[in-house]
Amino acid sequence: MNFLAHIYLSFEDDEITIGNFIADSIRGNKFKHYPDRIQKGILLHRAIDTFTDAHPIARRSSKRLHKNYSHYSRVIVDIFYDHFLAKNWQHYSNTPLPMFTDRFYDLLESNFEILPEGVQRMMPYLVTDNWLVSYASIDGISRVLNGMNRRTQNRSRMNFAVDDLQEHYGSFEQEFTLFFEEVISFAKAKYLRLCDD
Repeated sequence: MNFLAHIYLSFEDDEITIGNFIADSIRGNKFKHYPDRIQKGILLHRAIDTFTDAHPIARRSSKRLHKNYSHYSRVIVDIFYDHFLAKNWQHYSNTPLPMFTDRFYDLLESNFEILPEGVQRMMPYLVTDNWLVSYASIDGISRVLNGMNRRTQNRSRMNFAVDDLQEHYGSFEQEFTLFFEEVISFAKAKYLRLCDD
């Protein structure tokens, strides 16, 4: 799952959301340096990633891309799934996506000091270019994939993956829809268990 899905799967709990969002920047046990509920958000993120990586539907989406993109195929699927979440947002939330993302950007700004340095550096681009809302369009996803490809020094060829998205659009969307219902149930149960501890 990519940024938007992890934020959504934090169930509008501010500290959980911060932890879930920054988790990829926190290695090993370093999460224990953070306040308790941010730790739980990091653990929730890791549990969601483990669930996703092992799930047969997400693996089916990834397998379709593997020939062209090798180990980058899972990263690409995460981005594709964020596209379908953004595009179909009204099915998952009563809060319009621009309002949801504005609230998230405000949350980041008010907690800037606690964010890892890499997230602090990324944040102005995230907010100014409104990445989370841009995911709803093919052009937005294309920009994300181009940026990811540049970060791999053009080794990943991820910039071409938008063609795969358009070619197999119906299949990817159907897989996302089936998978996302399951990951919502999984994440909600994990969230409640973590918050009970």
